Amino acid sequence: MQNPYQQDGFGPPEWPPPQQPQPQPQPQQPGRARQRTLVGICVLTVAAVAAAVTAVVYVRNGDGGGGREAAPADPTKPLIAGWKTVVNPQHGTAFDVPPDWEVAEPSVFSGYTDRKDPDKVLIGHTAPAFYKSKWCSIDATGDGRIDDVKLASSGTKGAEGAKDTADVAEKSAPTWVYAAHTQPDKSLVTWDKPVEYRTKAGVKGTYVKARSAGATQPNRCAGDGQAVVFGFKNSKGGFVAWDFHGRTGVPGAVRDDLIMRIMSTVRLAGDPKEPEPLAP
Repeated sequence: MQNPYQQDGFGPPEWPPPQQPQPQPQPQQPGRARQRTLVGICVLTVAAVAAAVTAVVYVRNGDGGGGREAAPADPTKPLIAGWKTVVNPQHGTAFDVPPDWEVAEPSVFSGYTDRKDPDKVLIGHTAPAFYKSKWCSIDATGDGRIDDVKLASSGTKGAEGAKDTADVAEKSAPTWVYAAHTQPDKSLVTWDKPVEYRTKAGVKGTYVKARSAGATQPNRCAGDGQAVVFGFKNSKGGFVAWDFHGRTGVPGAVRDDLIMRIMSTVRLAGDPKEPEPLAP
């Protein structure tokens, strides 16, 4: 498999012009599929289930340290009392999540590969935070191995090659939904026009919301989802994308107001640092 850190940049599948949300069709029921999650330095394999997608998680050697606006004096202190702070040294960014979220090490890469080509990473982020990482468990292949599926995730990725912050958000948001929920059907993904936004810490950028309707449901863990991506610049002037993606239409799904509250905490956290190489 190709180095996933080369994919922590800009280069998702090309998308047609923005579409307006359409009435949700009845879910389709064809096929069977699974995700595969690769975790760890030596790579430990754990399966996870979704609608015909493959997820990957890698841990590299070491963490690195700690986005063009002044970074807060203490980026690790949450802006919302009682929340947890997620710092991404590679991109010089930070954001907060509620206390019941799980915060992974900055060295963790989490993303999705192409269903037809598992060696091709479609999109991913580093230093992720997960909400209910064992939200749904299922024996995907009938071999007795139980697979865990998370309800939602948030993280940060690079966006090298983007034209502007709107370009970052408009290409990344639908890609998250497609990669996680609707492969190989792009027609099930819709998204809104880019919206200019300024976070609590004064970081200016643009966000886009995307969602799916009618994703295949080969098992009880699979189904529709949404994504919100906020494009901005770090302290070095490099384009960065903060993202949220997760399931929709299920009990406990993350509310829109909470997603926006999490996004409001996005801030710069010093200068970006080069990541450590992948473990052999």
